[in-house]
Amino acid sequence: MAAAAAAAAAAEPWRPVAPRRRRPAARRPRQRQRPAAAAGDPEADPDVDGGVVLRRIREAREDLRVSDFWSSALETINKCLMKHLEQLDAPVGTLSEAIGSLHLDSSPDDSGAAPGCSPGASLAPGALGWKCVCYGIGSFATCVIARNQLAFLLLFLEECQIPRSHCWVYDPLFSRLEIAVLTALGVTVLGENEEGKRSVCGEPTIFYMLHCGTALYNNLLWSNWSADALSKMVIIGNSFRGLEERLLTRILQKNYAYVAQVLGGLEEQALPQTAQYSDVFNDTSVHWFPVQKLQQLPADTWASREEPDYRDCEDLEIIRSQAGASAAGQAGP
Repeated sequence: MAAAAAAAAAAEPWRPVAPRRRRPAARRPRQRQRPAAAAGDPEADPDVDGGVVLRRIREAREDLRVSDFWSSALETINKCLMKHLEQLDAPVGTLSEAIGSLHLDSSPDDSGAAPGCSPGASLAPGALGWKCVCYGIGSFATCVIARNQLAFLLLFLEECQIPRSHCWVYDPLFSRLEIAVLTALGVTVLGENEEGKRSVCGEPTIFYMLHCGTALYNNLLWSNWSADALSKMVIIGNSFRGLEERLLTRILQKNYAYVAQVLGGLEEQALPQTAQYSDVFNDTSVHWFPVQKLQQLPADTWASREEPDYRDCEDLEIIRSQAGASAAGQAGP
């Protein structure tokens, strides 16, 4: 039922909505695991179905698109991605041309082509070379902050002309309804908890990871621990400089060694802050890894490829996969 309703609603044209009175977003709760029928569970509420959730996403998307924050954030991201393309020897004019050719009022229901493009101006799927992976977006059916973050992701895919079929998403908190909605939107929902351990496999990849636990970033870096792989990555997520400032040096180096080691090899640009979205995109930066900086790191930086072990980490801030948690338990004393 949820999948059918979501698919039917997603097929309808996305129309601009009338301006609504904006209310400050509620702070996102920090959930460790999701009870089967907790209060606020979209599947426990008979008034919430796929069509309702999709309508709320459309409204959030339109509110975001006309906001001052979006125009400023887009400018910031555009500059960062242009620099990233330059080091990959990609045609840097392609990005600005793609952004200039967008028609954001067109229907985004075609997951096989870049949403927002007119037929005459559209690029071939993946023409810019990027793929996108989204971790930890949260329960967007009930959480306003998570819904705004999803709306940002959809607009971002449009601007970069990344086909939705080239975007993979995962959060262990997703309900069956939310998985159905995401599938109707055309993105691919991962079937298992990777714990951030995904290799870019030589392909330029943008990781969208807002407000995720530090271990998730550390796992991602470990999975791509070479100058070649890191240079193909862009991470939109928690400020690495902010992590360095908040965590004790010994804790950062012991528990999150790959984050600690890569600090000298990255460039970071913070997203702008506005009152309207202060709880949604706070402490968020765009990170990329210039080859020149990575090559200047100490030679022994790349010698160790030991998989992260968080047995002694008191505040892990990620939900482990069952296989990973079992292996960690068996490896303990």
